[in-house]
Amino acid sequence: MLATRASTAKRLTRSFATVADSASGIKVAAIDNGQPTAAVTFLVKAGSRYEPAPGVSHALKSFAFKSTAKRSTLGTVRESDLYGGVLFASMSREYLAFTSEFLRGDESFFTSVLTSILTSSKFLPHEYTEYVLPVVRDEATAASQSPSTVAVEAAHALAFRTGLGASLFAGPHIPVTLESVKSFAKDAFTSGNVAVVGTGIDSARLAQLVDKALADATLPTSSPITAAPSKYFGGSTRIDSPEGPQTVFIGFGTTTPSPVLSVLNAHVAPSRSLKWPAAPRQFATVTSVHLPYSDAVLTGVLVQGADANSVTEAAKTVVAKLKKPLSADELKTAVARAKFVAAAAVESRQGLVEAIGSKIFSNANTSIESTLAALDKVDTAAVSKAVSELTAATPTFVVVGDVKTLPYADEIGL
Repeated sequence: MLATRASTAKRLTRSFATVADSASGIKVAAIDNGQPTAAVTFLVKAGSRYEPAPGVSHALKSFAFKSTAKRSTLGTVRESDLYGGVLFASMSREYLAFTSEFLRGDESFFTSVLTSILTSSKFLPHEYTEYVLPVVRDEATAASQSPSTVAVEAAHALAFRTGLGASLFAGPHIPVTLESVKSFAKDAFTSGNVAVVGTGIDSARLAQLVDKALADATLPTSSPITAAPSKYFGGSTRIDSPEGPQTVFIGFGTTTPSPVLSVLNAHVAPSRSLKWPAAPRQFATVTSVHLPYSDAVLTGVLVQGADANSVTEAAKTVVAKLKKPLSADELKTAVARAKFVAAAAVESRQGLVEAIGSKIFSNANTSIESTLAALDKVDTAAVSKAVSELTAATPTFVVVGDVKTLPYADEIGL
């Protein structure tokens, strides 16, 4: 029975995606598992680490699916509705992602819609005032009212200062002008700065569609946007907030990404073997945070609870577990957890895009097999070395809530 299962699992392993070069010079990666729907995402190296001024990337993201030379905003929405498709945009610190999801067979239309964003967005002043800025303000306000988001944003600022330390959200006191958004789009929307990821479609077919869409309106050719190499600093901050649960972020950063950090994070994170707790509900929750970037990693946990005492005790437990050497069985468990997280992530379209993102731009191996094999090679010596290096540096420690009662870093063992 076990041999049969192992054989079946081996047959079912798949690559993240097959990468192809389009004639237009854009990297294209796609995977087709036979699903009834398909999706296409245009990834642009225009996340907040690359923006020329705070909030510009956030505003550019919010300009997605507005008027272009081919369609008005209303026209884009109505035509997409006729096809039953869904359009949405998202951003990270490294990328803007413009995505369409649709029924198989409609890929030509939706690839054209996404391409027109890059080649012929009009950036109309009235759309900026009436549609873009209100969305930017609402998203920034919602983020400021979420303790976990506030903590993670502050953690990035402490950990990396500039670059990856730039906020995902436009600040309320720093105006973003339409001219700055247009200028950034001109620099970002170039062939060397764009990659296309598809699911439910063959990579060669997707490359053809991209070339077809760009036949009449080509993207300018230029070198990819670059940013200064990331440098980790760390630090501590306390943010008084009456909103939501008491929150503590405990994190560590490095500019040397490694599968060891995924294993270590899986070890520190609470067990997820049971979907429903067998014991009475705890007053504090611990959530794993592992954020790999192209040249850095921020890893740690968010501890949240109704009161400072429960949060403090949970935080102490996390730090003690981090510093305690792993046994052979604990390492085996941590590796298995890390492999499951990596494999499960690419089952979703968003997870697949995130996994491929930096790899497709750097021409790195994009197979799930290579990721799992790297995790299998992690041993206790590598984990011990990583813990020693991380804890020797300044940790990133953020508290959000009642700053008078929440702990300081040294009070939880950091």
